Amino acid sequence: MFIRSIQGTLPAVVAACALLVVMAPAHAALGGAPMQTPSGATVDRASTVAHAASSSSSSTTSTSTYTVKQTTLETGTVVREYIGSDGNVFGIAWQGAQMPDLSTLLGSYFPQVQSAVAAQREQRGGGRGPTNVEQSGLVVHVGGHMGSFVGQAYLPSALPSGVAASDIQ
Repeated sequence: MFIRSIQGTLPAVVAACALLVVMAPAHAALGGAPMQTPSGATVDRASTVAHAASSSSSSTTSTSTYTVKQTTLETGTVVREYIGSDGNVFGIAWQGAQMPDLSTLLGSYFPQVQSAVAAQREQRGGGRGPTNVEQSGLVVHVGGHMGSFVGQAYLPSALPSGVAASDIQ
């Protein structure tokens, strides 16, 4: 009896799941293209920043240009994407009452962060707390408390010339 009732609803469930996958918005991923504006979110501004960098060992000044795209998610969380001249996201920062979906924002780097967080928790003996992942190819800082979360993630090797990690806020 149970199998007959499942067989009747199974096509509807499969169709609903397929529709959700098709309707899901594309998001940014660190190291990839900027996010498309998710449903219910608004792009507050996208501004191009010309950052002058001078070297103390020479008198030349170079200018690197990058774009900062600020999006307010439906939850009220603000996400800023730092986009290099190649069109790829080299840094992301966020703040708000709810954490954004880090698996989406960090893309292929998310498993690396999960492993580092698991190691930190094991070292601390469990529990929660701020997350600081500082590896040669990836830096992620996540902190805050319920109702006020902040974080930043960036790829040190992808930072444009003259741009410091402190510029990603």
